[in-house]
Amino acid sequence: MTAAIEVRDLVVERGKRRVLNSISTTVPRGSVTGLLGPSGSGKTTLMRAIVGVQIVRSGSVLVLGQPAGAAALRRKVGYLTQAPSVYDDLTVRENARYFAALYGYGATAADAAIRDVGLADAAGQLVASLSGGQRSRASLACALLGEPELLILDEPTVGQDPVLRAELWDRFHALAAAGTTLLVSSHVMDEAGRCDRLILIREGAIIADDSPADVRAAAGTTDLEEAFLRLIQEREEAVATPGDRAGSTAVANERQTP
Repeated sequence: MTAAIEVRDLVVERGKRRVLNSISTTVPRGSVTGLLGPSGSGKTTLMRAIVGVQIVRSGSVLVLGQPAGAAALRRKVGYLTQAPSVYDDLTVRENARYFAALYGYGATAADAAIRDVGLADAAGQLVASLSGGQRSRASLACALLGEPELLILDEPTVGQDPVLRAELWDRFHALAAAGTTLLVSSHVMDEAGRCDRLILIREGAIIADDSPADVRAAAGTTDLEEAFLRLIQEREEAVATPGDRAGSTAVANERQTP
């Protein structure tokens, strides 16, 4: 499939810490790709690099055939950050209609986006009065308004109840079926099975990049959380240097010597 995102040998550092360690991956068009990993693994940094707002040390990121952050991508890429990006002193409806106007759409499109994220009953409320989960959905409604070719969603289901989470994932797949590409991050492993493809990341390195079925098969388990744990263990064993192993063996032998 044609790639919507192409990441090659990407390195990002903050101070002396390497946040992304020469990673490479592709995200196919018209898919829902999950970016899974624990907090602090590098998910948000990778998303920021794809959007073009992250300073990188080396490597390249192409988005819809353009360098990440190119002016030509501004109307083609939607980005939902972890922190809500709507105005507290406006209502949900006023926020949505404001962003709709920026994209050249009318009130009908704004109201439809609000319904799509399950906020129709709260449309007249000030954003400042909403719960954290509702604020996140208000931001999502605004991100959907431009009908972007690519949606980058950073943990969009955090704080949502199980029913709403399921509805949001149905919405994500409907968007993908219509041709939108979605990259959705999460640290909740039970969402992994809802994705067409998975990128599992830990400590700035990609440890799996495949379909959920193939990730399970590679790890020899039907449970994705268990698969993730096994792949982490395999990686840690693989990167152990011969010197480390030899040293561990020597210490063990010394302890066993009378």
